[in-house]
Amino acid sequence: MTEQRHGRRIMMTPEERDAFLTGQRTCRVATVSADGRPHATPLWFAWDGAALWLYSVTRSRRWAELAADPRIAAVVDSGEEYGELRGVELTGEVERVGEVPRTGLPNPALELPERLFAAKYGFGPAMVHDRRHAWLRLAPRTLTSWDFSRLGGRFER
Repeated sequence: MTEQRHGRRIMMTPEERDAFLTGQRTCRVATVSADGRPHATPLWFAWDGAALWLYSVTRSRRWAELAADPRIAAVVDSGEEYGELRGVELTGEVERVGEVPRTGLPNPALELPERLFAAKYGFGPAMVHDRRHAWLRLAPRTLTSWDFSRLGGRFER
């Protein structure tokens, strides 16, 4: 993974970043169509400390675009006022993990993300498999974080 080069004064520590990604519920995922049109959509996710796990509908524009070109950007952010803004941007290429669509066949690679996802979104101890979704794993090539509260009320423009 490429180390963050800009905004180091406001970047989160790895522990802060992991806690932030674990606690947030929605990311925005950006893909690009074959003719170059950008496409951004909100999506639930799980963070395992090393990868962002996306549980996507397999008959979606997002899925089709990522099947043709696995490059992706995802943003998770929060805050209303300037000094409250926090977030993480992750970029890289996704890989499919497990069967498409997911039916719930045993898969050791999916045990942790499914446990995290089910607990985070109130499914209980186990995932619900609707045979419409499948897993995408983003092990970020770049990961950029920001926390504007680090400026201590001094807002630079």
